[in-house]
Amino acid sequence: MKVDAFDFTLPPELIADRPAVPREAAKLLLVGEQLGDYTVADLPGLLREGDLLVFNDTKVIPARLCGMRRSAKIEVTLHKNVSADSWHAFAKPAKKLKPSDIIRFSDDFTALVTEKFDGGEVALSFSATGPELMEKLMAYGEIPLPPYISSLRAVDEQDRRDYQTIFAKDEGAVAAPTAGLHFTEDLLEQFRSRGIGMVTTTLHVGAGTFLPVKVEDTEDHRMHAEVGILTQATADAINETRVQGGRIVSVGTTSLRLLESAADASGKIHPFNGETDIFITPGYKFKAVDLLITNFHLPKSTLFMLVSAFSGLEKMKAAYTHAIAEKYRFYSYGDCSLLYPKP
Repeated sequence: MKVDAFDFTLPPELIADRPAVPREAAKLLLVGEQLGDYTVADLPGLLREGDLLVFNDTKVIPARLCGMRRSAKIEVTLHKNVSADSWHAFAKPAKKLKPSDIIRFSDDFTALVTEKFDGGEVALSFSATGPELMEKLMAYGEIPLPPYISSLRAVDEQDRRDYQTIFAKDEGAVAAPTAGLHFTEDLLEQFRSRGIGMVTTTLHVGAGTFLPVKVEDTEDHRMHAEVGILTQATADAINETRVQGGRIVSVGTTSLRLLESAADASGKIHPFNGETDIFITPGYKFKAVDLLITNFHLPKSTLFMLVSAFSGLEKMKAAYTHAIAEKYRFYSYGDCSLLYPKP
């Protein structure tokens, strides 16, 4: 499909630069046969006993670093962990870098450029490894807020709290699974009391999620791979829910991409541990997910393509037109939607 088919105009004042307080006060747009305006606090009443929520428990790391290559300033955003001391990263300005260059972030923290790829991507080998590398990132790194937020204001300490879900435990993401940002312990207790189940998976969201689609046709776009883990216990819980007639509710597009990667042709979920570069566009046949909770996405983005595949392009365009008219807040810190699949 032509990428322009996924375009729309968003007033810039609707871009959220902080999350709702309390988090469950965020608006929620139900997108089914009709559109309905709710809040996240209404979600337990919109689901049914026996449904199963699938969350992503990845934890965002301070993956943006500013350093020097001799006299030139270099910014890198890590996006894929390769080994205990090595990451792939997007560098700005990448043209100033070549293999064997050293980027210095502090007197005791550097990275060697070991390889250079297309699109501003480089491979880095750090002077620290394992837990020590994570300590250095915590000391010198910055939470990599999406450009549409960091261009509005400076990243601060509050973002280190706000840009994590309450499920976050497995370090490795450089972007938050933002649908999960709306959930609180009080909301989880309501799900439990109503017989709505919950499980977690892990998909380490990469910085590639922020990259614009630069091609004219979706068939020519290359997705960056992300690492996902889905355990046997989680697979069993999902499969049993289906057997019992419950619905699988994916909290976020990251959980959905992992579930679809772990599903066979019949929709049965199998354990998964590895990379996925699944790219979902209209025409894709969903196997694993019955409902999707997700934020509002950028025009012409791979995520808007995914939700258009799930609920239908015209339905999603109508939903976004309604959300703009009703002044829903967009993107990572914004409001969310509960999507039903197209018939």
